Amino acid sequence: MTAKVQKRIEELRRQIEEHNYRYYVLDDPVISDYEYDRLMQELQRLEEQYPQFKDPHSPTQRVGGAPREGFATVNHEVSLLSLDNAFGEEALRQWEQRLLKLVDTPVNYVAELKIDGLSVALTYEGGKLAVGATRGDGQVGEDITANIKTIPSVPLRLRKELPRLVVRGEAYMPKQSFVKLNEEREAAGEALFANPRNAAAGSLRQLDPKVAASRNLQVFVYDILVLEGEEIATHAEVLALLRELGFAVNPHYKVCDNIEEVIEYCRYWTEKRNELNYDIDGLVIKVNQLDVHEKLGTTAKSPRWAIAYKFPAEQKETVVRDIFLSVGRTGVLTPTALLEPVHLAGTTVSKATLHNEDYIRDKDIRIGDHVIVQKAGDIIPEVVRVLPEKRRGHEREFQFPDRCPECGARVAREQNETALRCQGGLACSAQVRERIIHFASRDAMDIEGLGPKMVEQLLKHNLIENVADLYYLTMEDLLSLERVGEKSARNLLDAIEKSKDNALHQLIFALGIRHVGLGASKALARHFGSLEALAGASEEELLAVADVGPKIAASISNFFAEPQNQDVIRRLVAAGVNTKAEQNAGENDLEGLTFVLTGSLPGYSRKEAKEMIELRGGKVASSVSRKTDYVLVGQDPGSKLDKARKLGVTTIEVADLEETLDECARNN
Repeated sequence: MTAKVQKRIEELRRQIEEHNYRYYVLDDPVISDYEYDRLMQELQRLEEQYPQFKDPHSPTQRVGGAPREGFATVNHEVSLLSLDNAFGEEALRQWEQRLLKLVDTPVNYVAELKIDGLSVALTYEGGKLAVGATRGDGQVGEDITANIKTIPSVPLRLRKELPRLVVRGEAYMPKQSFVKLNEEREAAGEALFANPRNAAAGSLRQLDPKVAASRNLQVFVYDILVLEGEEIATHAEVLALLRELGFAVNPHYKVCDNIEEVIEYCRYWTEKRNELNYDIDGLVIKVNQLDVHEKLGTTAKSPRWAIAYKFPAEQKETVVRDIFLSVGRTGVLTPTALLEPVHLAGTTVSKATLHNEDYIRDKDIRIGDHVIVQKAGDIIPEVVRVLPEKRRGHEREFQFPDRCPECGARVAREQNETALRCQGGLACSAQVRERIIHFASRDAMDIEGLGPKMVEQLLKHNLIENVADLYYLTMEDLLSLERVGEKSARNLLDAIEKSKDNALHQLIFALGIRHVGLGASKALARHFGSLEALAGASEEELLAVADVGPKIAASISNFFAEPQNQDVIRRLVAAGVNTKAEQNAGENDLEGLTFVLTGSLPGYSRKEAKEMIELRGGKVASSVSRKTDYVLVGQDPGSKLDKARKLGVTTIEVADLEETLDECARNN
């Protein structure tokens, strides 16, 4: 029976890998998404039922495993060099003249699209993916293998087994995935990514592989750094072999006989680049003959046989119709220029961020000015410069207010900062929506059912003005909203009621005090024991708390000094929201002890284990040092165990976390 199951598992893996190849490499799928999902579900079920047949290179592993403790470093076997840039056609001609002086044989070129993403190196041993790493400084990168495995266009097994292969590629995020991700982050009150490249880089550097798995990342592979078992003579053959091995290779490349053909191809993609579903910022031109690469060699930073042609930033002239202010979740007043609509880099632009007061003053931007605009990174519209010669006398300077345009609270600019901030806090109507979404989020008050759409409805119908109002909602209020039935209304009211009993640190975090994250909230709750004590603490008393520095202390004092915030907190207390730290028999019995966790702990996620230790007064560090008291060792421990042994730090193998912590407490 087990032999039959093993055979079926291997067959499913083969089929799924073949369908991945057809979908991501050949762009020629032969089954529907539904049929593909059924194959994957069957494989997942069999691997769960028969764990002895699990394989780290199975397609099921792309969903991501447990969060990692940190990124190990990887020494690149071959340096990942950067490229010299050519800004303009004449620079390409000059590059060719330089390299032809160094070779005595005819050459041709391969021109490829320069993907705007994150450079990665992938190492295969015996045909299987062994290591995925970032470029880093070109010599040393970070080990992101767990995240790389979640990318479906990266083969976990090569279609032809080779003893050893190291390739280089570019990880990127498709444009529509970037837009969707930012919409989700905006709805959750999180900071937006500036462009797809930053989103891809940020996703691959997440310690939790499940985050990377959720973001639809892709990789185009474009070079071979180490190859054993094959012989190739040209870069065109490199690209063909990569495709044969199962890698996604960008199809838009061209073998050019001379530099003028290269230039023509660059002109073509300068015009067509906005039609792609991913960002490119130029083209890479390489000498095709690999033996010539060896003759030309490299400089300290770049190969002589390749160069990057960079697209000129498209710029257009337009007029600043007006300047208006928006107030963000943290109270920052951001000026935005309302422009005469202009078509730029594939889209119609009618607004451009002006960043802050200094930006406007330095560029002397006035309402009515003629200005030159471009898209920073081909994404975010920005004003490049003013055309003062076109002024006619009716232009006027923009004056920043000393009061918030939304709530009337004072506006202040903190020392060493460029941003003006509304000090209205929780009572500022412009900040309310994002603050309420944050207040209801999982790590804060965890109010299930209070998502962005519900918050918008409550605000639209004037049922709430701040977070305290949530605790005074009635069934009648909720039933007056569109598409809200009695069951969903009751569930939301129950979730709001349940949140009253949350831990103090959740409430502190939920208030959205600037600079106060979840870790600081826990430390503050442990130290002061109640919200009332925290609100009445002086800056000196705040500085006595571990992990609280001058900036956090000042932010807390300013928050509780604001009358609007005081009123909101009074109403939260009156509604019965818990403002006291949890008291239990084992409170602070781990105080003064520092723990490091390595491996997976039975029955607990890393987050749950950390919270359990912190609730009892202990501290969890990310790395082992001589100040570490205990290293708790779970299944499949990492290098931290070796370091602990080397430093003589006490290590404990964990079978039951609670019992282990009790033992540590008794010895404390």
